[in-house]
Amino acid sequence: MTQPHVNPASILFIGGGLSAQTALKALRDGGYTGALAVIDPEGTPYDRPPLSKDYLLGTKSAEELALAAEGWHAEHDVDVITGTAEHVDFGHDEADPVTVTLTDGSTQQAEAVVFSAGGRARPLPIPGGEHAKVLRTKADADELRTLIQEAENSRLVIIGAGLIGAETASSALSLGATVALVDPLDPPLVPAVGQELAEKLHAMHATKGIDVYAGLTHEITEAEDGLVVHLADGTQLPADIVLAGIGIIPNTALAEEAGLEVENGIIVDEHQRTSHAQAFAIGDVCRKRNAVGELANRTEHWEAAMNDGANVAATLLGQDLPKHSAPWFWSDRHGVHVEGVGSMTAEGTTVLRESDDATIAFRLNEDNVLIGATAVDGGIAVRAARRLIDKGKQVDPAQLADPSVDLRKLAR
Repeated sequence: MTQPHVNPASILFIGGGLSAQTALKALRDGGYTGALAVIDPEGTPYDRPPLSKDYLLGTKSAEELALAAEGWHAEHDVDVITGTAEHVDFGHDEADPVTVTLTDGSTQQAEAVVFSAGGRARPLPIPGGEHAKVLRTKADADELRTLIQEAENSRLVIIGAGLIGAETASSALSLGATVALVDPLDPPLVPAVGQELAEKLHAMHATKGIDVYAGLTHEITEAEDGLVVHLADGTQLPADIVLAGIGIIPNTALAEEAGLEVENGIIVDEHQRTSHAQAFAIGDVCRKRNAVGELANRTEHWEAAMNDGANVAATLLGQDLPKHSAPWFWSDRHGVHVEGVGSMTAEGTTVLRESDDATIAFRLNEDNVLIGATAVDGGIAVRAARRLIDKGKQVDPAQLADPSVDLRKLAR
């Protein structure tokens, strides 16, 4: 990666969202006094995790999704431009400003540009896949809620039982829908939470009245009273609504057309620098390459987006990168709270801790150093586990398995 200019006179973000808003706040808090602007099709950035939970249920309003207090952008001299970037021109050399052209023909210029446009919901690549709805924006959630509530006992088939699919299944059930959940993996979520908790979490769906199917979706066809989802084994699932929850596609077209290095994400280093000195990328749209040239998988979690935003702000300010803890995520479904930290799939062994209040799985390497933990209703334990992972401490497996042992003491 090339060395960027430090403290550019102006910075333009292409895409709002958590990573961009985190960076904007960190820049202003860090003393940046240059011009800041963000281009986003939906305008003011908002939080996405509640879309499949509180917002879909109607217990959280659109205003409550805002990532910044009302008036924050004006107070901090951040120009929010509602629109879509269509072309990026880096000019002839690095002394030239970057010019971004929007679909309405207007242009914006800045000395540095940050690609933060996230991704779009992945469509179903099967015959009839166009009939499936997705859940990525407030408008998507509004439409899904309306469709569920329009008819009594709406039949919803969700294809993909990962975090979004599972959360939406739980919410839709609460809204009165009859839900079927389809995934080729049995159980899903093993890479995120490990085999033991993946089995426990997936089994919850059936106990709540959701029909669960393991298999590939072959086709969606129209019927007189709605739709039919055809599985590869011949199973046919009647539906009023079909939702695809099979991940996202990073919005890299603009960066690729501008000549940046792209491979299932805009390639960046640990400083969020791209292959052009005036360009950076953060959030779901980027993919990191380490110092020895290895490409990591894209990380599509909430905290990862925040970390990217903090990283790019530090880089643009010429500061040292902030230190981040082991990667962490959370999910909610069927009245339980799930948290995970570190890696549950790295080579090693799993230790389970069962109690009346929580189920926790710990992942240890061959030296009994904790490298991952996930929990159902065990957030305090996960926070203690995170400290252990960050410290690289050896832990007695028997103590991890014993509910009477206070993990917080082990982490001291």
